[in-house]
Amino acid sequence: MKNYIYIILSLLLVFIFYGCGKKNSVVVLMPNPDGTVGKLEVSNEGGSQFLDKTNQAVEIKDNKTRPGEAVIMSEQEIKSTFENVLAIQPAMPERFILYFEQNSDKLTSESSTLVAEIYSSIKKKGSPDIVVSGHTDTVGEMEHNYQLSINRARAVYNILVNGGVDPSTVKVTSHGEGNPFIKTGDNVSEPRNRRVEVVIK
Repeated sequence: MKNYIYIILSLLLVFIFYGCGKKNSVVVLMPNPDGTVGKLEVSNEGGSQFLDKTNQAVEIKDNKTRPGEAVIMSEQEIKSTFENVLAIQPAMPERFILYFEQNSDKLTSESSTLVAEIYSSIKKKGSPDIVVSGHTDTVGEMEHNYQLSINRARAVYNILVNGGVDPSTVKVTSHGEGNPFIKTGDNVSEPRNRRVEVVIK
């Protein structure tokens, strides 16, 4: 019978390893690239177990037997057990958030220092797909904020292209005030919403 082993990241990506022997399943909760970890309930007809810690794992014998007690697998155990699966997993996207001065397409001084890290990530990935998304807070008219979010996204696009990034790999989108990182009422100045998100796939 087939032996299924699942590695589940907290982003809920699933990898399957096939082998021979008695049928069972192992579910492992792994952290995001930034070190955070999600939560996962593993359940079947026999019951359920809750995973919320890095590298926490449960074994499932069949559909009617409750999943086993959760245990922590060591990094070495994971690497040796899932070596073939981990070798073929797609690279995780990297995400950067750049913040802007109020009512401006000028980066804050702190965010300007992140540009070098973005270049490094792009270079490491070779020929990536890059998405640059502009956002604003809720201060001002909606139409104005939509244009401001476009200007911010284009400003970051220009920074990347002027630094040698292939423009054909960069997609620019804008959301105005419609997709806030921090939800607020109207006409609220919120620095964390004055941003451009750069996702490198």
